[in-house]
Order: sequence, then C-alpha cells, then structure tokens
Amino acid sequence: MTSPRTGGMLEAPDLTLVTGASGWLGTALMHALTAPTGGWSRSGTIRPLVRTRVEADALRALGPNVRPVIGDLVVGSDLDRLFEDASGLVDVIHAAGVIHPTAVADFFAVNTEGTRAMLARSAGSVRRFVHVSSNSPFGTNAHPGDRFRADEPYHPYYGYGRSKMEAELAVTDAVAAGLNAVIVRPPWFYGPHQPPRQTTFFTMVRKGLFPVFGGGAQSRSMVYVDNLVQGVLLAELVATSPGRAWWIADARPYTVNEIVATVGRALTDEGFDVRPNRARVPDVVGRLAEAGDALVQRSGRYHQQVHVLGEMNKNIACSIDAARSELGYEPAIELYEGMRRSIRWCVERGSEL
Repeated sequence: MTSPRTGGMLEAPDLTLVTGASGWLGTALMHALTAPTGGWSRSGTIRPLVRTRVEADALRALGPNVRPVIGDLVVGSDLDRLFEDASGLVDVIHAAGVIHPTAVADFFAVNTEGTRAMLARSAGSVRRFVHVSSNSPFGTNAHPGDRFRADEPYHPYYGYGRSKMEAELAVTDAVAAGLNAVIVRPPWFYGPHQPPRQTTFFTMVRKGLFPVFGGGAQSRSMVYVDNLVQGVLLAELVATSPGRAWWIADARPYTVNEIVATVGRALTDEGFDVRPNRARVPDVVGRLAEAGDALVQRSGRYHQQVHVLGEMNKNIACSIDAARSELGYEPAIELYEGMRRSIRWCVERGSEL
C-alpha cells in the first residue's frame, strides 16, 4: 500500500458493498480485499452483489467475511437486500457496468439507472462512495500528444460514453446533496481475470493479425488491473474532498505500435511462436467503421466488433498527475510485465492463445 501525499488514510470500513464483484475489475478487487498479503485486506464484512449462485460460491470461498448477495443492480428488492442492516462505517465500491451489450438501451439501464439507484440507496448511510467510470465520457484526444487531465469537458463517445457521462453527472448531483462520493476513470485495462475478448487480442497478436491503423503512432493509455485496484482503493480510503475524480492508468501512455510489439515479445518470452504483425490498415477503414458504428447505434443496436474497430485509430490517453499528487498513486506494473502475468494467467486456466 502506498502513502497518500495529501490527506490522511481513513480507517477500513465495517462493511464494504461491491457491485460488479464478479466482473474483471470486481474479481481483482475481491481478491485484493481478502488477500492475506498485499496490504489491502480488511476484517470487516465484504458484501458483493453478484448475478448467480456460482459467482456467489466463488467469492464466498475467498474468506469468511465475504457475504455475497445474489441479485440485479436494477431490481429494487435486490438492492434492499444489499443494503440491509448497513450500519457503522459503510463504503460502496460501484464497479458494475455493461460495456458490450446487444442493445444501446442496456447501457443506460445499467450504467446510468443502476448508478442512480445505488446513489439513492447510499444517501445518509454510506461514508464513501467510489464510482468507477471510464474514458468514454470524454471521447478521444485531438492528437497523440494530448492528454485527458483532471478537469476535462465531456465529449461522450457514442452510447456507452453517454451512459457513463450521465452516471458521472448523477454522482455530481449526489455530492451536491451531501453524499461523500468520488470518481475513478480507468482507460483500457488488462491483466488476470480477463474476459474472452482480451484472450482474442492475444491470439490476434500471436498470429500477426492485430489491425494497426496508419503508422500505429496513436497514443493509448492502459492500466494493469492491479494498478487499477490500487487506484480504486486509494480513492476509497484517502481523505479527500467529495466530488473529486482521478484518471487511473499505467505510468505513461503507449503507442499502438509499442503495445503490439510488447505483447508479441511477452508471448515469445512465455514460449509462444509469434508471427510478425503485418496487419496494417488504412485510416479510412477506421473512419468507415466509426460511421457504421454510429448508424448501428442509432437503430438501437450495438455491434462489438464494429465499435472496437472504429476506436482503434483514435488517441485515448490521460495524465495521472492528479492521482499521484492527491492519492499517492504510483502504478507498480508496466506493460511488458503486466502482459506476461496476463498470459501466464490464461495458460494456467487452459485458455487457447
């Protein structure tokens, strides 16, 4: 655990409510909160919200103080059970969200309305509310050297970006009404507990098929999942003013060329045969994909591959200076080591790379 540069550390809460607890970030958070080493474990009750009994059993096995609630973020009676008998020092880590649904309406049902419901339940009973947001409410950078900073105007990128922007605005309203809430903004993250789409990324790089647009000089911030966990928990426990928002990412952005080359080197060093990446794509393909994405989303539908392709020629990079100065955030893992750990995690679970 690092030391904050401003503000003291709050004591660990008696009760921690975690939404999205079985997702990529949520699983990593749950492991950090229950690990015997690492400095983040807590003795108070941890109450994660999960969708299935299988997920509940997996999290319950992490420790005797983990008490899962099976339910849905948008079902009021399920939130009643999540907040039942919430007393003493109670913190909320709101990591739930949908990124790649089938319908645009799902973005707003979960990311926006789910956040509003959690904020409403937290009023008057929660010490600290940490909302996990995204880079998407802010769109893309104007050029490779541009960076998103602490106070950035909204310019949401399609349905997901609008839904997360509206969630952030709901947090701002809750803060004005008296809730001690803060926001964490991660970019593209990577690391253990990853979903299948990240494994596909490894496979494409290994086969030399990952699409690099133009010269590949686009600037992208990424964050190793354990770095992100550190940022989220510092946001929870460092005493700062309500309403603050921090970008949490690796120490520096990477170019797309560097990302592809580094993942290829990590795969090679883990024993995989990696073909040279020759999948160079004209920038116009990205612009066409983005136009197609806009058309599909206007119809109310969402297509993951088209959306991702339309983003790949963009600059999406941020500055972590505010998190460093206010939270004492110092990301320990950079791209090469983080990708090697991710690859080993996949191999250990028999994933096909």
